[in-house]
Order: sequence, then structure tokens, then C-alpha cells
Amino acid sequence: MVRLFVALALPETLRMQLSMLAGGIQGARWVPPENYHLTLRFIGEVEGWRADEVDEALSAIRCRPFDLCLRGVGIFEKAGKIQTLWVGVEKNDGLTHLQSKIETALQRMGMEPERRRFAPHVTLARTDRAPPEKLISFVQSHNLFRAPPVTMEHFTLFSSRLGKENPVYVPEVEYELA
Repeated sequence: MVRLFVALALPETLRMQLSMLAGGIQGARWVPPENYHLTLRFIGEVEGWRADEVDEALSAIRCRPFDLCLRGVGIFEKAGKIQTLWVGVEKNDGLTHLQSKIETALQRMGMEPERRRFAPHVTLARTDRAPPEKLISFVQSHNLFRAPPVTMEHFTLFSSRLGKENPVYVPEVEYELA
């Protein structure tokens, strides 16, 4: 079994900019810069033969490159507790189109539809143990964050192994946008 997800791998320049935001909140578990990505579709645990089918379905996707612009920061809550600190994404038709094509391709091969609405973001930290007032203050002081646009020319199928500290993400296949 292999744990898979489809994402945009962020270029080094963007990862460096995001890493400058990280830190200063006790109890937050900051994502290491090498793990920054924008998830397009979480797949989960699949058998090896199923992973081959996923690869085949993703290989057939045709989309044009597009500019991605990260902007603003925010939080996700669950049961009234702040779980995640993230950087947002400027509205982008190219990104929405790509994500929709990925979802359609995976459903056509028999995968269950994604239940959650697509909310493009890059996770900065897991925050279930951080003081809520510190997180709110962080969001208020960084909500004007904006990175220059970066052209996305491919998307990636990643495997993920859960580790003690942080998961290990391995790019398995890159799919060109043309």
C-alpha cells in the first residue's frame, strides 16, 4: 500500500519566502520548507496496481501553465479549535480548471468524489497545541503577505510516509502543463 496525493510542488523561491513567515508561536508544529506544497487532491492509501491507474489517469490531463500567487494567511478550525495555519492563494481560473480535471480523471477511474470543497492553501503549521490568541495575532500581523506570481508548469503525484516528526513526501511523477 502507498499513500498518495496530487499537488503543486512550490519552487525554491516561494518556499524560502514562506519559511520567513514561520516561527514565533510556541506549541505550533511548523511545516519544514521542503514539505510546502498546494494539495490538489488527497488520494490516500492505495494498492500498487491502483497507483498505476492513478498515474495513467493523471497522464491524460491536458492543461495550460498558469501563474500562482500566494497571498494572505488564515486558519482552519475543527470543533472550535484552531488546527491549521495557512497561506492562501489568489483566485485563479487556471488552478481551478486543473483541480477540476484531476478530480474528474480520478472519479472516472472509480475513485470516490472528494467530499471537501477545494480550498487552495499552503499549510504553514499544525496548531492544535498553540495558544489561540497568538495565532489570531499572527494572522492579523501577516494578512497582507503576498508573494510575486510564479508560473506553474507541472503538477506532481506524491507519496507520503508518516514519520515521527514530519511526514516524508516523495515526488513520484511530474505531469507537464502545456
